[in-house]
Amino acid sequence: MPSDLWTFASQCYARPGVEATCLRLQAAGADVCLLLCGLWLEQRGVACDDKRLAALKALSEPWQRQVVQPLRELRQNWREAAQLDAAQLRLREQVKALELEAERELLRRLETLAGVWPQQPQPAAWLEALAASAGKQHHDALQVLRAVADRT
Repeated sequence: MPSDLWTFASQCYARPGVEATCLRLQAAGADVCLLLCGLWLEQRGVACDDKRLAALKALSEPWQRQVVQPLRELRQNWREAAQLDAAQLRLREQVKALELEAERELLRRLETLAGVWPQQPQPAAWLEALAASAGKQHHDALQVLRAVADRT
């Protein structure tokens, strides 16, 4: 397993079916960066508790709201128009790259926060805690992510 969160997340996301699974969870309200961080923490054997969950969410929520989501909305809103305008298509691709870089920065920040938490031999259920209602609706999606992480 890669030691850094970005590499781990990138390798997981590149596996067949993971992108669609993550997008399904995102559409149900989950924060994919938090889920990938939770998966990384599970693989590392870091214990999950309310204080740590709150710290991850407090770090992620403002960044998602102020940086990632506005970029995502702009990119998505330009989808149709960009098919008819080459300049807008090029700009949309730049927005997409900026959105990805914003997610990468969030993962760096999450790793800085959580990377110092000690490993423990007991299993930790980060995904269910971080996915909240999206995880309840799509419990199978969480199992897909775990299966992929086990092979990463």
